[in-house]
Amino acid sequence: MEKKFGFGGFGGSLKVDSVQALAANLGPEIPDIYVRPERKEDIVADEEDSGESFPVIDFGRLFDSKCSEEEAAKLHSACQGWGFFQLVNHGIPEDVISKLRQDTEQFFKLPLEEKEKIAQLPGQTEGYGQFLVQSKKHKLDWADRLGFVTFPPNNKQLKFWPTNPPSFRETIDAYAIEIKKVANGLLKMISKNLGLEFEKFYDIFKGGIQYFRFNYYPPCPSPEKVLGLCPHSDPMGLTILLQVNDLQGLQIRRKDRWLPVQVIPGALIINIGDIIEILSNRKYKSIVHRAVVNNEKERLSVAAFHSLNIGDLVGPIPEIVKGDELLYKSLQYEEYFKQVVASKLEGKTILDHMKLDK
Repeated sequence: MEKKFGFGGFGGSLKVDSVQALAANLGPEIPDIYVRPERKEDIVADEEDSGESFPVIDFGRLFDSKCSEEEAAKLHSACQGWGFFQLVNHGIPEDVISKLRQDTEQFFKLPLEEKEKIAQLPGQTEGYGQFLVQSKKHKLDWADRLGFVTFPPNNKQLKFWPTNPPSFRETIDAYAIEIKKVANGLLKMISKNLGLEFEKFYDIFKGGIQYFRFNYYPPCPSPEKVLGLCPHSDPMGLTILLQVNDLQGLQIRRKDRWLPVQVIPGALIINIGDIIEILSNRKYKSIVHRAVVNNEKERLSVAAFHSLNIGDLVGPIPEIVKGDELLYKSLQYEEYFKQVVASKLEGKTILDHMKLDK
């Protein structure tokens, strides 16, 4: 079944109208299905209000013998205390990133009928459309998305990959290879910081799934009423986000407030996902985050999710638990991801399912 349906065959999303097309012809009134009443209670802080600085990790220093120990300690602190950090000096060639940005922008400028040539199919999570819309009453995000598996090669479903612009597939492949190198390096350092063998986390994720999601957030006449992405933690292991354009919109939940992420030019944004929280028995925690939108300009981003693979076990690593209380159950990856797809993407829903009953 895996070969026929691949990773994206664990469940689907209801077809919804393109938000980009809606926004292009919208008057002052926003359809109620997008309006989020809870936004009236928003408390948004900035770094000056919080008195804290968003962690920044230098990837090059992590692997420099002269400063690796110091930078690894910073990484450990960021993973423990924040679950998010920005990564500079990551080593991905600028021409690879520039081409990905260019092709992503060109794809979302295509006519709707062209983009819908790779639309999600019933029962699939890959392709162009929305993500995990399970009910017609489900509040919708102010965004359109394109998603598919990039690794391992035997899980690729190229029917969901764009052929327009013509260079897009080649561009995606080049970026996927580079971003996987970054993920592998971070996983090795995370493993070392958790007191495991240097290669332990790398080995666990080595044959795992890399899934790309391209996000397009169109302008909205009343951005304070909608969300580009509802509050949630990522159900995967490690997420690496690239800002395609310079419009900020990512916010993390910290100390009961929303903290906007002010992205450093050229940096990647990294966050710990639910699977790493489970593997580490909550030594590292995934963090709830969301995306807001703008009333004048669109925002684009590319998220690269790194996960385990079909057949793997999602559960705390025994060497980490040792004498500690076991916090999460273990499930085969297929069962874990079926729960992800069946759940509403909200808060830390999947972790609530994975907690051991007391």
